[in-house]
Amino acid sequence: MVEHSVGLLSGFWYYIVIFLFVLTVVVFVHELGHYLVARWAGVRVEVFSVGFGKELFGWTTRSGTRWRVSMLPLGGYVRMFGEAGDDAAERPLAPEEKAVAFSHKSVGRRAAIVAAGPASNFIFGILLLAGMFLMYGQPTTPAVVGHVEPGSAAASAGVQAGDRILRIDDETVENFQDVQQIVRLRIGEALTLVVRRGDQEVALTAQPRVMLRTDVFGNEVRMPVLGIGAPEGSTEIRHHGVASALGAAVEETGSMVSSTFTALGQMITGARESTELGGPLRIAKGAGQAAQLGFASIVFFVILLSINLGLINLFPIPMLDGGHLAYYAVEAVRGRPLGPRAQEYGFRIGLFLVFALMVFATRNDLVDLKVWEFLKGLTS
Repeated sequence: MVEHSVGLLSGFWYYIVIFLFVLTVVVFVHELGHYLVARWAGVRVEVFSVGFGKELFGWTTRSGTRWRVSMLPLGGYVRMFGEAGDDAAERPLAPEEKAVAFSHKSVGRRAAIVAAGPASNFIFGILLLAGMFLMYGQPTTPAVVGHVEPGSAAASAGVQAGDRILRIDDETVENFQDVQQIVRLRIGEALTLVVRRGDQEVALTAQPRVMLRTDVFGNEVRMPVLGIGAPEGSTEIRHHGVASALGAAVEETGSMVSSTFTALGQMITGARESTELGGPLRIAKGAGQAAQLGFASIVFFVILLSINLGLINLFPIPMLDGGHLAYYAVEAVRGRPLGPRAQEYGFRIGLFLVFALMVFATRNDLVDLKVWEFLKGLTS
């Protein structure tokens, strides 16, 4: 038991190292977006830190920015002159200071600086994905049924090997990946499948069965399953030029975002288990397992994390970029910012929501990763 626990601990630290590397990359990209647009807007950036805490080493550029690498590799930050929390925001400023202060820029410029962080994560993810499509091509599998599992939902609906799936619930199906995505997001729903069988189109009704499956990173998840598979060896590689790779990457990113919103909505309504919501420990596990699968897998994991970081930061919750953008939208409509008390209450509510979400997600991580069993094993 002790040897097994030591092995788990060794694997845990491997996951953590890979996770910190991936996190540093996507947070650096996020903060670089803030930095570049702040400099464009004429704001003086005082610090660009990779990590938190005590500075390990750094340098100061001619623009006055201190670039630093700090002790705790848990992300990073950009500190701008005159933003909330800076002493310059609380005292009278000289004219030359106002010219470079964040708080004295127009609401449009402040909004652009804030939005640049999430936007950079989306752009970075799209460019990486387009690069992957250029290097490796885009796998695609025709939506032709190769086999039907006996006793499955598809078998009960009358799906047969050789059927070409054309539509599911009025959504056009182009490949097997479309089938998987549509079915995965239809928890508890009966599906109408229109298939081509010979020269005829046949409409079938199937009720996917929710089953426990293991994803590519080794996590057990509950998902609806039709019980069909593609013909062996039918996957094709679609090769792209630069323009088509970018177009495919944008389309794939849109699909990721849409799927995320659908899944979150299902968690809120109770259609999907909230235990699927993962926190930092499960992300660390995914990063480590992606590294074991090879270079392409870890790059795809970086893409997923970057896009999700950009998306989450756009949620209209104070503390997040989306919360600041919501404040700026109100300011643009009213012609003046919200009062300090309203902003303080918003900050407190946002802090509570973010903290509660982190606690809940971490609790899911501890259960999913069987940490309690691990700790029990150390004392056995």
